[in-house]
Parts: sequence; structure tokens; C-alpha cells
Amino acid sequence: MAAASWYHRDISRVVAEELLARAGRDGSFLVRDSESVAGAYALCLLFQRHVHTYRILPDDEGLLSVQTIQGIQAQCFCTLPDLICAYQHPNNGLVTPLLYPVHRVRRVPDEDSDGEDGRGGGHTASTVPATVGTWPSAPVAGQTYIPQQLHQRLQEQVHSSPASDFTGFMAEYLNHHVQLDPEALRLGHPQLRHLSTALATACRPLHSEIDFTLAGLEALAGVFDPPASPHSPAREQGLLTSDPDLELLLHKISTVNHLLSSLEKKVLKSLQETMSRHNLALPSVVVGPPPSAKPLAVQSFEVKAGKSQRVVLLVDVESGTVAITKRGSGSPDEVIPQEKILQLIKYQSVQSKARLVWARETQKSLGRDFIFPSARKREAFCQLLQLMKIQHSNLDEPELISVYIGTWNMGSTPPPRSLASWLTSRGLGCTQDETTACIPHDIYVIGTQENSLGDREWVEFLRASLKTLMAIDYRVVALQCLWSIKIVVLVKPEHERRISHVHTSSVKTGIANTLGNKGAVGVSFLFNGTSFGFINCHLTSGSEKTQRRNQNYSDILHSLVLGDKRLGGFDLTLRFTHLFWFGDLNYRLDMCMEDILAHITKKEFQALLAVDQLNLEREKNKVFLRFSEGDISFPPTYRYERGSRDTYVWQKFKPTGVRINVPSWCDRILWKSHPETHVVCNSYGCTDDIVTSDHSPVFATFEVGVTSQFVPKEAPGSSPEALACIEWESIEVILKTSSRSKCYIEFHSYCLEEMQRSGENTFQNCDIPGFLKLGWSAKHLPVLNPILPDLEYLGDQHLLLSIKGVENCESYGECCIALRSMIASTAQQFETFLFHRGEETGSMRGWMWVRVPTERCSTRERLYEWISFEEEDAEPVTDAPLRPKPLLQRLRSRPRSLPEATGYTNPAYFIFEGIP
Repeated sequence: MAAASWYHRDISRVVAEELLARAGRDGSFLVRDSESVAGAYALCLLFQRHVHTYRILPDDEGLLSVQTIQGIQAQCFCTLPDLICAYQHPNNGLVTPLLYPVHRVRRVPDEDSDGEDGRGGGHTASTVPATVGTWPSAPVAGQTYIPQQLHQRLQEQVHSSPASDFTGFMAEYLNHHVQLDPEALRLGHPQLRHLSTALATACRPLHSEIDFTLAGLEALAGVFDPPASPHSPAREQGLLTSDPDLELLLHKISTVNHLLSSLEKKVLKSLQETMSRHNLALPSVVVGPPPSAKPLAVQSFEVKAGKSQRVVLLVDVESGTVAITKRGSGSPDEVIPQEKILQLIKYQSVQSKARLVWARETQKSLGRDFIFPSARKREAFCQLLQLMKIQHSNLDEPELISVYIGTWNMGSTPPPRSLASWLTSRGLGCTQDETTACIPHDIYVIGTQENSLGDREWVEFLRASLKTLMAIDYRVVALQCLWSIKIVVLVKPEHERRISHVHTSSVKTGIANTLGNKGAVGVSFLFNGTSFGFINCHLTSGSEKTQRRNQNYSDILHSLVLGDKRLGGFDLTLRFTHLFWFGDLNYRLDMCMEDILAHITKKEFQALLAVDQLNLEREKNKVFLRFSEGDISFPPTYRYERGSRDTYVWQKFKPTGVRINVPSWCDRILWKSHPETHVVCNSYGCTDDIVTSDHSPVFATFEVGVTSQFVPKEAPGSSPEALACIEWESIEVILKTSSRSKCYIEFHSYCLEEMQRSGENTFQNCDIPGFLKLGWSAKHLPVLNPILPDLEYLGDQHLLLSIKGVENCESYGECCIALRSMIASTAQQFETFLFHRGEETGSMRGWMWVRVPTERCSTRERLYEWISFEEEDAEPVTDAPLRPKPLLQRLRSRPRSLPEATGYTNPAYFIFEGIP
């Protein structure tokens, strides 16, 4: 199978169509893995500029057959090459015979050019372009084929110099001895004798290294406990030279492990005995009671009210009041209880200005504008008021939580004793104000790369750091590691019961996607009714490796297994209410070194961000489609001189020459949320005092709206059940595809009892090359009935839609629609993009509405809805009473980032509007 050049493994449908379009000849074909059926294949065939896809399915006996048009007898084959050979001939049910194979693109695996993991080499990837021509006959299965097949896999998965002894030993085994081991097993030998010999020979240099290390550890242990100092078996037997026996090697490694784990206890015991003999005592460690949660002190803000008046705002979170005092006055002019505060308006035009609206005894609300010394002070004031509202609410479950995200490439060195600046979001960029820096977050997610600490040691270090800073004993939700890439999720103790459905996963993207020095680790879970996903990654390094990093991103999207298994067919970025993606993404700046340093000195970051590879690739829709990132107002976080943050070190001397690593924002934090959900980035920056690595730690904090189990006011069955319904007038879809397949739509949502499916499309147009336009009328679209009809419940729900081909049941694209804006008495227009495997694959628009029974239209204001943004330049009239928004208007308020659906927003689809 590996030798068949027309087999492209798990490439996406989009990539397959691009390869066939490049081939351009009728009868060009390739085979890839099926996306809809595990263990099946997809035969992609080009004919008359359109790609036809046929499923190749295995039966219960493992025989393969092609699903073709009706009336053609299905043929069964033992192997995939046999099947392909048979379909070279006409009249087999395909639109055309298989004539010209499109060969697999061969990439020579590249090593990390920066040598971040000690694997530097400066190699660049080379490719063999896809070609079309006479294809070789399929290899004959047999004993002579097995070594060739395995040797080719070795060549594909290990890239090293010709002088690599290890590769040579393995190649020798695969070529000459691999077939002898099964024969030996058949004759009763208990082990793979030839493999053991090859491994022992290849690992021979490791013996001397272990002996050298072991000698040093034994000497150190002997200083503190000479009689009980353990000796390695090799030394007891006088084996000072290398020995090829694998068992001896494992024994040595076990001894090293034992010494390292017991040495600290041994040294401490020896010191205690020595001090005791000399009537000296080591200072005892007094274990005090666990620290209690620190109450928040009253915070004061000196602001300007009106044109010239100076006042002081005193925020007392514990008592739940805001006091307004004239500067110099001893007593407050007015004390506002938190329940009287109706609204807080943050001005967009003036970042340091806010308007507070509160109710008075006369029932007339009063609003006053305050100008803070800085935008940071305004944000601190808003956060304290938000915290006050949360603490004094009568809700059993939270509606708003704070999430901290941290990422740091630790450079394979231990961390400093204190991580205070990192964990409290202080340093450079958009940072936390000192008045709010030590307010504990509900969730901490810490991602690290090149982390040399042990898993348990790192987790306990983080928990102890947070306990010291916040006086809270955070609980571990999950820990996932891939070599030195780690992700840790910690939550407040009171939230532990709210966390469920925890999943973890990892993906290797290192050399040939088999090494874990590069890759990603992920965690997903439900917080009550809100799904979260967190991905920490370390992508390929090197300024010239942009395309490789893009491929890493695509591989992670495709291979990471997180979230609800029922949504496994959906793009990973659509499976969660909130997805956070962070890590050492390794994208660099495309600018000469001198210019970069000049811009950094002048703090001209916008000029640098214009040549940032990640920004450029996002603009081209290559990676992180529809993700968001906070404003970058801090200097590049890589590559600093260790021990300082004053100097960038851009030259790396290697045996192959000098490697230039320009300063870059390698370390990033991005997120993507379902439409019309609440998420606000309150800080995004880096530290300036943690200098053990050549990377600076990066942090971001978020205010995130969450939902809980909805409890209707009327118990089920207490009255005749009134149903809500989701109805469709029409749906129009444009796909970027060369296929002419008929399609149907699948509808998924947690508000539905089960997945629903539409009929086949009633309209189809493929006149424009590379695009397929589909349409559904109301008659062929299902009426969906949510499990609960309440307006408050439906306003938090989302629909996931997947466009699937009738012939192969594979997805052509998926999207997410928020029901909030669709709740109305008449049809509402919507438009959204379609995604599949990280790529934009089309667009969908249509008309729909959500009908809610009149008696179920009650709702309430959420804790995060009382803070709003003033988008108009015109200022509201002072002391004007606040007019509450109508119910549906408040429910349907849209974030500024979400445009109204008036037509196709992607220029690629303007052609369908008659625009050239």
C-alpha cells in the first residue's frame, strides 16, 4: 500500500481536487482515505473539469468494492492495487476509466532549523511535484516486497545524514533480517532475536554515556551515604566497556532513575544526622494553616466628572457599594448599592471614559460620565463592578467567569522561583491594573514548550505559586503532555463539580509527524452547559518554514481528538462554544534585522505587525480562519539573550554556518467562539522580569459568558405543552468544489433530541468553474422542534450545519448559526461561511426564524449584559433617564464584529451577484 504513488493517505477533499485540477486531464485519479467511513477509501476521478468521488468500502471479509451507479455489478478485490488495475478498463460504472495517476507529493522531512531542541540542521524541505503519466504496475505481494516496503517507510519517516549509524543499523535489519524473526517465532523462539541484536548494536554508544553519568551520581551519593551507596551491575562485574546486552542497558537506566529519585532524600537525611551529632539543628519548617481567601480592599479611582470637577469613586466589592466623593471632602456625596446600578457604558471613541447609570428613590434613573486617568484604570473599575455584581447575585450558577491563558517556551531550563508577574498579567502590553491584578481567575490554563520539569513537579509548582498569590488551592482538571509540550488546566475548588466530559489529546508534527518535539496537546470539557477547548502547540521553527507551519496547523486540526464524539465530523474549530489556541507558533517577521531593531527601539509595532507571517497567512485564509487575537502592544517575545530582556540575540552559530533568528512574536494566544456569545479579552501582554529562557512568557485574560442547565418556570406536564419551532424559507449554498454531487444538510444542536436531515438540494448550478451552487426550498428542509420552548433557553442555543454529498456522505463544509438573532415572528436573513478541516470551503445564506410561544417569552438580563459599549460619537444627555431596550431588541443585540447579512461578504462569491 505504501508503494502505490496514487494513494495520498489522509489528504482533504479540497487538496485532492486541487491536485486533480493541476493534472487537468480526463481520467486523472488518486485515492485518499474516506472522511466519512473509517477504514474506507475515496477514489477521486477527473472528467470534464469535474471531480467525481466514489467510495471504496471493505466488506466483512475485508474485500474491497467500489460504490458505482446502479445497475453495475459490484466487483470485489483483495487489495487496493488490484482494484485500481481492474478499473483501468471501461464500462465498470465509472464516468471514465482510470488512466493517469496523480502521484503523491513527496516531502523530505525537515529538521528544526533553529535547533531549539538540540536538533538543528538547517535542512530545507524539497518536494517532487505531482505528475501525471504512465503509472507503474502495482507491487506484487510477497516476501521480497515486505523489506522494500518497510525500508521505504523508514526513508519516509526518518531524515538524517548518510553517516547516521542508527539509521544504518535499522536499514540493515529491515533489508536482511526482518523476515527471519517471524520464522524464529514460528520455530518457538520467545523473542524477536534479530531485532534485539540490531537494537543492542545501535544503542551501544549509550552505554558509555550512562556509565559516565552513573559514576558521577554514585560519587555524589557516596559522599552522603558511603556504606549504602548503590553500584551499577556493570561496575560490580568490572564491565567498564560497553556491552551490547539490552537487559544490562535497561538495568543501568533503572539504576540512574533510582539514584536521581532518591538522592534528595539521602542528602537531607545525611545532613540531619550530621547536625544532630554536633548538637546543631536544622531550622524546622513551620507548616502553618492554609491561607484563607484574601478579602478585596476598598479601591479608589480619582476621576474627572463633567468639564472640570474632580471626584473620587470608592468601590467596595465586599459590601457591594460605590461611593462618589468630591475631592477633598471627608464624606461621600452619594453611596450607590450594587442592586441600584442599572448600566455601565464604555465609550469607544474615548477609551478612558465611562458612563454609570443608577436608580434613585424617585424611580428616575441618573447617569453620569467619568473620565479616568487611563484606559487601564477604566477597565479596572469595570472589572471591580462586574465582580461586585457576581458576588452579590442570587444565582446558584455563574453566568460569567474569568479565564487566564498563559504560554511560555521555557527553553529547556528550570523556571525562576517566582512566576508572579506571569500569573498576575503584569509586564508589557495590555496588562492588568494593580487594583485587579490579584483578583483570582476562575480557570487557569498554562501551556509550556521545551519544559524540562517532570509532569507532577510542574503541576505542583503552579498550584503552589497560585496558592501563594491568590490564597486558593486550585484543583487540577487535566494535564496533557507530549514530550516537553505541556498543558495544565486548574480551576477554583467551587467549580470542580461544574466541570464534566474532560477529554485530552495530542498530535506529533515533528520529523515526518512521528516525533513529539513539535506538535500539540489539547484539553476540552464542559463548564455546566458551555463547551471549552484549549490547544497548546509548538510548530516548526525557522523563518523560511511558513508553509510547514501552516501544514502543522492543518495536521493538528485534523488529528486532535477533542470534544463531543457526535461532532467528530465537524471542523474542530466549530465543536466548542469557546476554543483557545496558543503556544510557540514560531511565525516570524519578514523584514531585515536592522529595520526590525529600529522599529522595536521606537516602539513602532504596527510596522512590524504588517510583516508578521502569522498575520499575513491569516489574511490569506491559510490558517486560523475567523479566529481573534488581542491587540499586540508589547515587543517581540523571541529571541532574547538569557538573563536579560535588554538584548535580542539573533545569531546562532551552528556547524553548518550562522543561522539568523530575527526578533519575532512567536508566542501567541488566539480564540474563536460561537457567534453571539460573550467573550472579552481584558489583557494581552508579556512579562519583562522572567529571563531564564530566550522567550518571554505571554498571558491573556478573558471574561467569558457561560450557561447552566436551564430550569423552566413551568414544570413539564403542568399545562398543555407549547412547542417552539425552527422553520426555514430557503437555503442557498456555494461550495468551492469541482464536484457536481447532489447534497443534503445535517442539523445538529444540543437543543434537539437527535440529528435532523434535509432532503436533496432542489436547485443546482455549476456553470462557474470551481464552484457549485446549491439551493433548498422550504419543502425540502425540516421543521426543527427544540426540546424546550422558552425564549431564555433558546437565546443561548446554536445550530451546527453540515453540507454532505449524497454519493459519498462526506462533508463539503460546516457552519454555526446562533438562534438568538433568529427569534422573531417573521423570517430573518442569515449568512455565514463554511469550513472544513481548517479551510474555508464556501458560503451559506438563507431565511429562517425561530417561533417561540407567547407564554414562554419571558427572559432576564444576564450579568454581562448590563455593561455595554457606546458606538456613537454623540454623547448622551447628562441626567437623562435610561430607557430600557425592548425585550427582543436586547436579546438580538449583535457584537460589533458580526456584520449584518445583506449579501455575500466574501469577494470570491460576488460573481454570483453579477459583479465582475
